[in-house]
Amino acid sequence: MEATYRFFSGMVIALAAIFAPIREVVICALLFILVDFVTGILASRAEAKGRGERWYFSSREAWRTIRKAGLVLLTIGMCWLVESCVLNFVALHITRIVAGAICGVEMWSFLENASVLSDRKLFMWLRNYVKRKVEHEMGEYGEDE
Repeated sequence: MEATYRFFSGMVIALAAIFAPIREVVICALLFILVDFVTGILASRAEAKGRGERWYFSSREAWRTIRKAGLVLLTIGMCWLVESCVLNFVALHITRIVAGAICGVEMWSFLENASVLSDRKLFMWLRNYVKRKVEHEMGEYGEDE
């Protein structure tokens, strides 16, 4: 039993050592997911209250967020392995690009939640501004092909 414990402990430590350089990237992505989850719950509650409906917390949303966080960890980890082990002869920064895209999507969702929560024009304007910029950039990218 002790040999099995040592083996698995060694595997966990080895994995932690491999992924140590991207610790900040992972923490950042998980924080964005957490902020989106919390503001999403608050926005859902505010919308239900505004409609005069009874609000309740759904564990389905919590499990969906946990699955999403797990898939994000897996995605970032796989990007890091490709970047550091397979394509280590060129600096591509795939991990940070993918994590940045993930954080961008979570920020977009946060802006939607913030516009519901605050009922302020600033967050609506920010959300629409980001949408226009993304559409503009994607339009330019599509024209190059």
